[in-house]
Amino acid sequence: MKPSNKLRVAVVGSGYLGRFHAQKYAALPNVELVGVVDIDPAHAKSVAEEVNTRAFAHHRELRGRIDAASVVVPTAAHFPVSRDLLKDGVDLLIEKPMTETLEEAETLIQLAESGNRIVQVGHLERFNPAVMALDDIVKQPRFIESHRLSAFQPRGTDVSVVLDLMIHDIDLVRSLVTSDIADVKAAGMRMVSEHLDVVNVRIEFTNGCVATITASRIAPANERRMNIYQQDAHISVDFATHETIILKKEDTGQGDPALGVETETRSLPGGDALMDELRSFVRSVKTRETPVVSGEMGRDALRIALDIEAKIADNSF
Repeated sequence: MKPSNKLRVAVVGSGYLGRFHAQKYAALPNVELVGVVDIDPAHAKSVAEEVNTRAFAHHRELRGRIDAASVVVPTAAHFPVSRDLLKDGVDLLIEKPMTETLEEAETLIQLAESGNRIVQVGHLERFNPAVMALDDIVKQPRFIESHRLSAFQPRGTDVSVVLDLMIHDIDLVRSLVTSDIADVKAAGMRMVSEHLDVVNVRIEFTNGCVATITASRIAPANERRMNIYQQDAHISVDFATHETIILKKEDTGQGDPALGVETETRSLPGGDALMDELRSFVRSVKTRETPVVSGEMGRDALRIALDIEAKIADNSF
């Protein structure tokens, strides 16, 4: 690391999301944004000029120049780019999905372990204020239902809606339910792209909890909501507005047998989830602490997502 103690960082991939990564890094006082990489020189130059850094045409040009990087290239390139950077001793934040295959994910995890490198996976929803506030609310959920619906846009259609959108909720559900998966049932269909555009999944856990997740990228309006049911409460979370509503059985404290429900609404400031994610990554790199979303967590979410795709392929018509 440089004598100034600034972390030398690069962004590999200067597309829609990569540009935001570059902007956030450029605003962090303890980070030096060394450069932006893209196979399109004009695109890399445009983003680099915007954040006052250098443009590079290939990630190999970064060798010896950086300590850490965000990998924000198309999913098919996650593995080769991340593999090269890990071999060069670089800590990584890899956008979700981590890789295309489990074998690739395992290889990256092994490379990180052998080289004592940090790998964080970009499950951005973990840094949503509404999600972070669930720690003191959710206890042993019995039923979870989640809807992640989006109006159609071509960006992201290089993969299925499972890997594009649903994987966020797969990761969140796994973080809320401390139990092994007993069974997965799934249905889905292609409508506008070459990949699955609408998917519904039912996940059954060995402790009896059931989660149903629906994801669509051809919805009339955007929706990101999760309902969590547990013994003492119904918790409704709106990821877009950061509002959480908690419904509980009313307790008068006087032995009143009358039935009733008390409602608590928590509205949280919007925050900046991407900035919080990058700050967390930088902190992990500097302290060598395990990231909030480790490579193993990213691999586990990918495993479930690929299983869902396989089940739908087996039942296609």
